[in-house]
Amino acid sequence: MNRTVIAAMLGLVASTSVASAHDWYGGSNIDRRQDRQDYRIHQGMRSGEITRHEAYRLEREQAHIRHMERNARADGYVSPYERDRIRAAQNSASRHIYNEAHDGNRRWYRRWW
Repeated sequence: MNRTVIAAMLGLVASTSVASAHDWYGGSNIDRRQDRQDYRIHQGMRSGEITRHEAYRLEREQAHIRHMERNARADGYVSPYERDRIRAAQNSASRHIYNEAHDGNRRWYRRWW
């Protein structure tokens, strides 16, 4: 009896560690990309290439993508369709960040920090 219980527990621990080690839905890629896009927005604000109003709109777009991701993960599985929608939204947001940073609108004052 004890051997059976121990073997079952070891099997359970081994299977959960393998499942958690592999990211089945590509979530880490989604999260890393979100982090990079947030960094680009804040870097653009610091350099003056992105105005406050532009940053506000870009941050709202990022919040919408996080909401899409949260809804997709709600059932514990991100389908390929959901993953593609999130990726398309991230591609669009990336283009928006680039366009706002390179549109020539600059903050006309510099903060001292």
